[in-house]
Amino acid sequence: MLLHCYTSTFSLISSSLHHPDESQDTVIRRRHNSRSLSLFTRHNQTLKHNNKPPETFLPPPPPRHDDDNDNDRSKLLELSLVTRRTPQFPGSIYAQSASDPDIASSLPPLRNFLCSSDDDEREMIAKALEIRRKVTKEIIKECLVRKGRFGITYATNVTDRLGEFVDHLMIEAAALKRLPEYSETRFNIRARTVIEDSNFVPLVRWLKYNEFSYNRIGKVICMSKGNLDSIRIMIEWLKSIHVKGELIAVALLRSGDNILQRSRKELDEIVEYLESNGVRRDWMGYVVGRCPELLSFSMEEVKTRVDFFLLMGMNQKDFGTMVFDYPKILGFFSFQEMEKKINYLKEFGLSTEDVGRLLAFKPHLMGCSIEERWKPLVKYLYYLGISKEGMKRILVVKPILYCIDLEKTIAPKVRFFQEMGIPNEAIGNMIVKFPSLLTNSLYKKIRPVVIFLLTRAGVRQKDIGKVIAMDPALLGCSIGTKFEPNMRYYVSLGIRIHQLGEMISDFPMLLRYNVDILRPKYTYLRRTMIRPLQDLIEFPRFFSYSLERRIIPRHNIMVEKRVNFKLRYMLACTDEEFERRVTEKVERRERFEAGLDSGEDSQLLDETSSDEEVAFSDSEEAEEE
Repeated sequence: MLLHCYTSTFSLISSSLHHPDESQDTVIRRRHNSRSLSLFTRHNQTLKHNNKPPETFLPPPPPRHDDDNDNDRSKLLELSLVTRRTPQFPGSIYAQSASDPDIASSLPPLRNFLCSSDDDEREMIAKALEIRRKVTKEIIKECLVRKGRFGITYATNVTDRLGEFVDHLMIEAAALKRLPEYSETRFNIRARTVIEDSNFVPLVRWLKYNEFSYNRIGKVICMSKGNLDSIRIMIEWLKSIHVKGELIAVALLRSGDNILQRSRKELDEIVEYLESNGVRRDWMGYVVGRCPELLSFSMEEVKTRVDFFLLMGMNQKDFGTMVFDYPKILGFFSFQEMEKKINYLKEFGLSTEDVGRLLAFKPHLMGCSIEERWKPLVKYLYYLGISKEGMKRILVVKPILYCIDLEKTIAPKVRFFQEMGIPNEAIGNMIVKFPSLLTNSLYKKIRPVVIFLLTRAGVRQKDIGKVIAMDPALLGCSIGTKFEPNMRYYVSLGIRIHQLGEMISDFPMLLRYNVDILRPKYTYLRRTMIRPLQDLIEFPRFFSYSLERRIIPRHNIMVEKRVNFKLRYMLACTDEEFERRVTEKVERRERFEAGLDSGEDSQLLDETSSDEEVAFSDSEEAEEE
């Protein structure tokens, strides 16, 4: 078998060795290596030793069709369609291009492969198309590198993603053969002609300049179905409505397969209709870039979707703001899905108008799943003792709570409060009272505030849970801009840290007041009312009452009637109750002065009245200024 592989190569050498007279001066051109020559010489010596005439080895007869295998067929097909000659090696028996002088003798006979069954023909055609596809890709890659000045890696990445465009290019190049001027040209020339006429290379360069990745370039070109000019026209239109950067590619790829076939007039009608309903022109690029499905809708469907929200009581201004805040709400969800979510929100006791206002305020609710987001949260809030009315208040005040993750965001904060000793019912009341509590960061906001109260504000460990439960809004305040200025002010008044901690435990809101509001009240207490600092330490709620509407009028009445009360009994009551107390105090003084009541009875009456007043003041809600 090894000898047969070299017979076509050794035929010239064999004839020269056995007929030296015919070519004495002929120079033998070596087409083989030293190893093959030594093998050939030994073979001739063996023939002479056996007294046999030397043989000139001829090429073996063509193999029969039955002995052909798939590898030979694929090799023949590939060699017949290659674009350039591949390197040869000594002893090669196949010619690699039609320009070789010995192609007729080196290629396997094509006639041996023509007599095949239908299945074999289809298989051969499929292989031929695949090889032709590879050839076309090489041509595209060559054009990108030579004419577009792209790197070989970038050109390869783009070409590998042009599947449908490669087939289109093959068809167009084959169709050019029908024209007289291209009837005798090769496929490579026709393919390059199609690429140049379509402005493919400049388009790729322009798309790259507009921040298209090679993956998106391939997808957009395949979407064009050969009409590459439509890509440039559509991108220019998107820029005219302020779509910028990477959002141009997103809008093209997510707006449907027929976006490049739609007329500009239809798209302009959609934009003008949205603009007439509150979506400003400079918002349009943001809206279309984040909800490109709008461009795939017909004008009737766009009107139906807009009317769906306007019929819920929204005005055009609210509708435009809603679409800008969450563009997906207009084109991403089906009508059935939106109707189901709206009906679920109505179960909290909201009317259609209330739901409309809620969606205008927080349209991201429409992007939440009922089964995966809302129902688990409702069960969890019910476990914390929150009623339906409480859930409604949370939904209205802080609807974003119905959009955040339960396990990762809400549950860890609730466990933190439980570890502080706060019961579940109190945690539920905290959430209803201050829903923003669950949106604050646990490690950046809540824990630092708790640590500040324990270490710098003088709050004891056993009282920290009580302080947070009484005023959960403390967890939303800033330490640097709110707590520290207030701490410095209270300390400057002569209040010690442990006393301040007790004051905060009794009235946590003390840390949330503005110093500019506290200063005139303290000045009036000390200079006009002439009260000691201890009175303020015993009743820190003094700062929660209005100076003009409550403190000054009641102090004037006490001066006029010549009576005196502690701050708790002076302020922590209604006007009617305060007048009754003043009247009783005046009557007891007059009876004492007339000698009708003994001093002990009067003192006993004062203590009894004081005990009643303490109980009343503890149950009375303090007024905030």
